[in-house]
Amino acid sequence: MGISIANAALRLVSGAFILNSGINKLRLDEESAAGLQQLATNGVPQLASLEPAAFGKMVSGAEIGLGSALLLPLIPSRLAGLGLAAFSGVLLSSYLRTPGMTESDGVRPTADGTALAKDIWLAGIAVALIFGRRSYRQQKKKNKN
Repeated sequence: MGISIANAALRLVSGAFILNSGINKLRLDEESAAGLQQLATNGVPQLASLEPAAFGKMVSGAEIGLGSALLLPLIPSRLAGLGLAAFSGVLLSSYLRTPGMTESDGVRPTADGTALAKDIWLAGIAVALIFGRRSYRQQKKKNKN
């Protein structure tokens, strides 16, 4: 199954960041959960139907699950990358659809949007995990056949 050092580094950085974020959201109060939910509904309008407390628990659980999957070497990199792609897609959708987050061109962040725009690095890591090169051992095995 082997994992490359490059994939391990990408998974460690993103996994630890997301896991920490999820753990911190375990203590989310209702007002903070409602604010987070409002931002998320810009990207995924269906989230508005949830109660803020339930939404906060869902986000926390999802981040803990994704962060753990990225950190566990038993989970294939491509599978972990697909989870990260979905997660970063929601973040970027929220960024692009929230008024005041982007300049008039709709892409470059305003001062308020920088905190969300920085999450593009998660999308880049997802692409690298999904489409990255095979591990050395897999490559060697393929070349023998």
